[in-house]
Amino acid sequence: MAKKVSIQGFEGSFHQVAAQQFYGKDTEVICCTTFKEVIKIAADKKQSDGGVMAIENSIAGSILPNYNLLLKSNLKIVGEIYLQIKQNLLVNPGVSLEDIKEVHSHPMAIQQCFGFLDKYNWKLVETEDTALSAKHIHQHKSKHIAAIASKLAGELYGLNMIAPNIHTLKNNYTRFLVLRRQDIATEIAGADKASINFFTDHSKGSLAKVLTKIAEEGINLSKLQSMPIPGSDFKYSFHADMEFETATQFKNIIKKIEPLTEGLSVLGIYKNGKINNTN
Repeated sequence: MAKKVSIQGFEGSFHQVAAQQFYGKDTEVICCTTFKEVIKIAADKKQSDGGVMAIENSIAGSILPNYNLLLKSNLKIVGEIYLQIKQNLLVNPGVSLEDIKEVHSHPMAIQQCFGFLDKYNWKLVETEDTALSAKHIHQHKSKHIAAIASKLAGELYGLNMIAPNIHTLKNNYTRFLVLRRQDIATEIAGADKASINFFTDHSKGSLAKVLTKIAEEGINLSKLQSMPIPGSDFKYSFHADMEFETATQFKNIIKKIEPLTEGLSVLGIYKNGKINNTN
């Protein structure tokens, strides 16, 4: 049975590409304008089976507000996707490079493609979404406007990919989290990665003690992200992604570090995502 998940952005967005990569091509998406809405719908069993949400990019870094949204939700991480961001120049059928006068896309996508765009004297128009730009040039049957967007957006809106892979930096990946409600987030066989959130007191070396225990257990700490605790006087919580070999190894480290913290939450235990560059 096809999954129905919430995503940020419009049909044809990279969020939809990530959802299809995890659940399959027949995945139904609920398009949301904000990440807050993604979380809200993902947590509502009447509307969805969960959600897919970007959490970090290899160039732009972490999306800090999304960590806080996840913390406040009743959702668990059940998977992750590393998606190579490939930007393409899309036009309506019959339009050539010589016909183009304007290029529309999200400002980040435009910035990612300056190496290509600088070769032409086109007007660059910033929009709110890459996929929405593709949808608009399709709807308006534009003969002099191109969009920068995903291959999927081109397929959905019947556009020609007149110039593929126009992004300057080829090693650009976004990491997406696959989220489900706690009541349906079953144990995942072969899980070898977990995300936790914890905070310590202000005593000297309190964080170092936690990190030392993790290292002693032979667990790879693939990410450590500090975040201010809202309403506190410069106190921070820490998001940690840990890679391990067995579930027992993870359970052991939680038993060892929990007494060293003032609070610890397991946000999800799942399979380590593999970098995929075939989209």
